[in-house]
Amino acid sequence: MAKIKHNNFIDTVDEVFAGAKKEGVLHLYAEDEYLNGRTITIKGKKMFHFGTTGYLGLEQDSRLKEAAILAIQKYGTQFPLSKSYISNPLYAELEYKIELMYGIPPIIAKNSTLGHIAVIPTAVRDEDGVILDHQVHWSVQNACQLLKLRGIPVEMIRHSNMDMLEYQINKLSSKCKRIWYMADGVYSMFGDFAPVAELMELSKKYPQLYLYFDDVHGMSWQGKNGTGYVLSVLKELPHNVMIMATLSKTFGASGAALICSDQKLREKIKNFGGPLTFSAQLEPASVAAAIAAADIHLSTEIEVLQAELAGKIGYFNDLLSKTSLPIIVQNNSPVFFLGTAMPLTTYKLVQSLFQEGFFVNPAIYPAVPVKNTGIRITLSRHNQKEEIKELVEAIEKFFPLALEETANSLYKINRAFGRDKTIYVQEKQTNNSGLKVQYEKSITKINKTIWNEILVKQSTFDWEGMKFLEDAFSNNNSTENDWDFYYFVIKDDLDKLVLATFFTFGLWKDDMLAPESISLQLEETRKQDPLYLTSTVLAMGCLFTEGNHCYRNESHPLAKEAMEVLLEQVDILYNTLDANLLVFRDFDQSLELDTVFHNHGFLKISMPETAKIQKLEWESTEEFINSLSSRSRRHFHEEVLPFEKSFDIVIKDKLNADEMEQCYKLYKNVKNNNLSINTFTYPIEIFNKMINHPNWEFILLYLSSNESEENKQQLVGVMFCYNNSNFTYVPALIGMDYTYSLKFQIYRQLLYQTIKRARTANFKKIDFGFSATFEKKKLGAMVYPKIAYIQARDNFSMELMGMLQNETLR
Repeated sequence: MAKIKHNNFIDTVDEVFAGAKKEGVLHLYAEDEYLNGRTITIKGKKMFHFGTTGYLGLEQDSRLKEAAILAIQKYGTQFPLSKSYISNPLYAELEYKIELMYGIPPIIAKNSTLGHIAVIPTAVRDEDGVILDHQVHWSVQNACQLLKLRGIPVEMIRHSNMDMLEYQINKLSSKCKRIWYMADGVYSMFGDFAPVAELMELSKKYPQLYLYFDDVHGMSWQGKNGTGYVLSVLKELPHNVMIMATLSKTFGASGAALICSDQKLREKIKNFGGPLTFSAQLEPASVAAAIAAADIHLSTEIEVLQAELAGKIGYFNDLLSKTSLPIIVQNNSPVFFLGTAMPLTTYKLVQSLFQEGFFVNPAIYPAVPVKNTGIRITLSRHNQKEEIKELVEAIEKFFPLALEETANSLYKINRAFGRDKTIYVQEKQTNNSGLKVQYEKSITKINKTIWNEILVKQSTFDWEGMKFLEDAFSNNNSTENDWDFYYFVIKDDLDKLVLATFFTFGLWKDDMLAPESISLQLEETRKQDPLYLTSTVLAMGCLFTEGNHCYRNESHPLAKEAMEVLLEQVDILYNTLDANLLVFRDFDQSLELDTVFHNHGFLKISMPETAKIQKLEWESTEEFINSLSSRSRRHFHEEVLPFEKSFDIVIKDKLNADEMEQCYKLYKNVKNNNLSINTFTYPIEIFNKMINHPNWEFILLYLSSNESEENKQQLVGVMFCYNNSNFTYVPALIGMDYTYSLKFQIYRQLLYQTIKRARTANFKKIDFGFSATFEKKKLGAMVYPKIAYIQARDNFSMELMGMLQNETLR
């Protein structure tokens, strides 16, 4: 397979976090000399604290503090030994009291993340399968990565989608003994609940179904003895349910506790559970604080604390109900999510609330989809009604100002979060810049001279090339190769061109730019379901082209405004089409564009590198060879030049039906062998249209009869080449016979013959495009990094492919 440089997820997250940090809303430091839970000081500003996850405020309870202090004095700051050998003197008491709370002996872990790593690989057997909720906590998803190394199937469903869950259960039921569904009890960003009752009904229908809940955010403020949201619904723990509870957050101390009614499994996990066996145990202070917290949970006081928090949640809900603020989920949890859709709106509103004296959490990618950013507001017993009311008043004041400042609207937010199912209606545009937008659906409506002046000499998207693409990819029988074209030309009030580009709307494979290992798995599924994991995409350019698809007159004083106008117009089109994904692609690195697109809710990703030869000035083969580096010259003498004599090279501008059939077969060989850029296979009708187009020609590689196994001249390679304005030569597609490809270095020979043809025909440049840039570089091409900015309605497909990445084929 041809190799490309794939996008790195960590780089994408780093870009997002760096942007949020620059805006002063992330990676902050509290400056208080003493904390009281109600207020927090940041950069000298004292604020009311609406960002805690200690909902009952027990972290400030004097009984927990005193217990921790006494434990340090008696036992030291740590007990540095694995629990497999011996536990510190307080552990037995903690385990006893947690057992009193649940009626089941617990397994105590250092924290819930390590608890999942300890429990999941032991609980899930090799003959089992796992289904993850899309929004289950990262720590659960991370623990499940260990399962895939053992060949255990790990699937993912959209958030709380019971139909999708049942489909996956049926899919796994014939090959898995147990099927584990893993979810949060209370989800940490939106504050919504797992559908516990429905899941239990489903487990009655499918006895193979076992449920694993991370109930960290449901702990203490719900349930008898504060045992959490899940048990508040279940009342008693069934044999097929496991709960990871926390001793941190609302519980007030530190640590986690696994609750499992299967004694045999519980003992197996405790005997050998990864971090439980090899990692350090909880510090004496943490254990002592947890014992003190457990005493509160075992008393009637917990009900008083729960009721006090519930009263404040009810009060907040009542205030919110009298506003039009887009709270995404409203229930009786202490977690509230104010949707803003655009990161820039989030930053502006958070900054305003900080200044007004309210600390809240920005919710950004990857915790939420980038277009579902917002503000997480949490309530605790520390919060008093007066500041709760003042917070609502402050949000009501600054929310519309943030919307106006960032060209956002309540309609856009509701649309982004799926709260408004009506057809997208264009809002009144406030374009005070004097820019005029020409919007067309065909290149024939665009002035040919103007288009070719600004976007000529690249790939196949000069005016004639666009006309060919429209003809080739319109009115096709196959949905995946039927595209709609959209053109935007932006001018100032003097008709001076400021920006021009084109977009296409069509179907993409979700794994198009994913590692080949993922595509290999998905293509197996697509043998039965050809459109599995595909999405409708509105993208700059099209799948047939590469290069700078967007002309920007950067010297124009309205250049920035023109980009903002384009973003607004494309957003309207994106929502009108109801596309799943919006892509602006093939840009050079630009800090200015990074900021613009990030603030509009786009993620920056690395595109495959592209290769070009910019100088074709040599006069002979010897001169060409001398233009290469010493290492490339050695490569050329060993792997290219000696094989040239084995071929007859024919260049044609027309092919008969038989020749095209052979060429198309060679193209499909390459397409099926190369999943590094996993697009749909083009139908032969598109190639047939090349035959009758004056700008296409074909470099044919015939293996001489004395080299062929069939003892006759044999077509073994083809390059489909486009003439862009007699300036740029574009080898757009390739075909090869893999029977001979390695022995005769067919790919390298096709690259070389393309270079020769371009020089002979007096072209000035070759656009070699994506893929195998290392090979192209050895023949003198320069390699250029490219980036794209993407916006998805949700990140389900991206996360699903992340789950597939380390999975072995089954």
